[in-house]
Amino acid sequence: MTPPTPPSPTADDSAELLPVATPARTRAALRTLIRPDRGLALTGLGILVAATAVGLLVQPLLGRIVDIVADGRPAGDLTLPVVLLVAVAVVQGLTTTLGLTRIARLGETVLARLRERFVERALNLPADRLERAGAGDLTARVTGDVARVAEAVRSALPEMARSVLAILLTLGALALLDVRFLLAALLAVPVQLLTARWYVRRALTLYADQRVANGAQQQQLLETIGGAATVRGHRLEEQHTERSAGRSRKAVDLTMRSVNLVLGFYGRLHIAEYIGLAAVLIAGFWLVRDGAVSIGTATAAALYFHSLFGPVNAALVLLDDAQSAAAGLARLVGVTDLAEQPEPADGTPEIGKPEAGKAADGKAADGKPEAGKAADGKAADAKAADGKPEAGKAAPASVPRQRTASSEAAVTAHEVSHAYGPGRPVLHGVSLTLKAGEHVALVGTSGAGKSTLARIVAGVQRPTTGTVTAPASTGETSVVLVTQEVHVFTGTLAEDLRLARPDATDADLRTALSTVHALDWAETLPDGLATVVGEGGHRLDPARAQQLALARLVLADPALAVLDEATAEAGSAGARVLERSAEAALAGRTALVVAHRLTQAVAADRVVVLEAGRVVESGPHDELRDADGPYAALWRAWSGSRATTAPHP
Repeated sequence: MTPPTPPSPTADDSAELLPVATPARTRAALRTLIRPDRGLALTGLGILVAATAVGLLVQPLLGRIVDIVADGRPAGDLTLPVVLLVAVAVVQGLTTTLGLTRIARLGETVLARLRERFVERALNLPADRLERAGAGDLTARVTGDVARVAEAVRSALPEMARSVLAILLTLGALALLDVRFLLAALLAVPVQLLTARWYVRRALTLYADQRVANGAQQQQLLETIGGAATVRGHRLEEQHTERSAGRSRKAVDLTMRSVNLVLGFYGRLHIAEYIGLAAVLIAGFWLVRDGAVSIGTATAAALYFHSLFGPVNAALVLLDDAQSAAAGLARLVGVTDLAEQPEPADGTPEIGKPEAGKAADGKAADGKPEAGKAADGKAADAKAADGKPEAGKAAPASVPRQRTASSEAAVTAHEVSHAYGPGRPVLHGVSLTLKAGEHVALVGTSGAGKSTLARIVAGVQRPTTGTVTAPASTGETSVVLVTQEVHVFTGTLAEDLRLARPDATDADLRTALSTVHALDWAETLPDGLATVVGEGGHRLDPARAQQLALARLVLADPALAVLDEATAEAGSAGARVLERSAEAALAGRTALVVAHRLTQAVAADRVVVLEAGRVVESGPHDELRDADGPYAALWRAWSGSRATTAPHP
């Protein structure tokens, strides 16, 4: 009865992907990021200008040595030029290091500011928008795009600054020697400009396509690996293998095209170098023959042009990094520019809003923690940012809090329809009302739309049409969602639990653990509540991780709890334990449960049967079981499967 993974948008469907900023918007965003540190930027550039100017003394000093030798002067005349060369090397080294340090600090500051804005916006986006884009697109931006921008900031930006300054000042130095040397050197510029234009026109589109292809490849791998059991269950191995291979081939093809583009780029640069150097040497020959300059001056001119090879090639080659980083930066800015989730027009608390729902398994309704809300997106009781109760609101009592039926209004879904893109409808005009304190079980065959409806009610996704409303806020969290995909956060067990209620005492934590029948194993951990769990800590099996999520639900104490296959991950061995834990966690609150096992439906006050995205039956378990309808068929099939397998422990 496990539903297949909902159809997610393909990463190569640009209509579903997160947006990409235009070049103009990307440049504007970059200026905004740099503006607070303009002083640091100007200081760094000033120091690099000084370092480059000092370095330009090397070629005239070498030319002076050539003239001394050519004129047959005493060896003692070489002392001053040599001493000056050493002094130039020392001063240039120190000033270059200082200038590059300033530029690197600027880059890291800007990068940190960009990361903070990206994460803040990503966490504040409507979750259904991220669902439509798919995890692969966001993952590719967080990993690949951020890495490329970081690489450009740490290496390309300082090198580009130094190269551009070296080019400009060296050309000026050539003009001071003799303007005809400058004119000869500029013969290489048309070839270099045409090369840069040829490259840029192809690279920006190519790298953008490559980022999208990488996102599509990651999305397909996440879907296939993350839903491996469902893929095997529906015999879709060959289809997913073909999709993975196709998207991998596209990514490889684009990578090879980028490699060929870079090779062609380098070849054209070498042609420009040979043209320019030959022109300077020919000009030097004519000028020396006519007595216009000395051999040393001609030598200095040739050395100046030769010294341009490094900066010019570096600047043009860095276009490769710059184009890749620009494509990545545009994708990051595209996310930071996304509008926040809109407020409901009528002022009624809507399930999808932050104050209406948070997820106890790490999925928030909008992803952004608020004052008084847990930092991981978990729900917490109403508090100020310091964790203390707000003025006029009672401090949270020990968990679980008991409610009376009159204290809660109904949760209503009205004519809800949802589609994962054009032509992929999942729900069709579903209406559902949960009375205060009522436990409703959603059942149906795989793909019936159970998980989609549950996530819409929880606020993780928004319906394509229709509305879902929750009771007006009374200082408590309205909705908490627990899915089978729970997450154990890195930290102590107590810290993991307090994400749902930061001010909870150790006694509150133990009460919550005891409620979900997890206190016994928690107290056997090496350091009890102080035991480090999560990445690099004590490993919790799926059943215990799920109990931890249910304990967070108890601490959050929501008006409505939504459980989406919350007992499925443990398998049959821990199913009964988790079912008892879920029943205890849901006591005294309104609950919507996607039933993985029909024993959950038996315990519910009402069973709602979905079929092809529509409600086909609704009523108590006994009534539906005896009605010989869709639920009765599901019950017979499920009971028969239990009879042929080992009983649950």
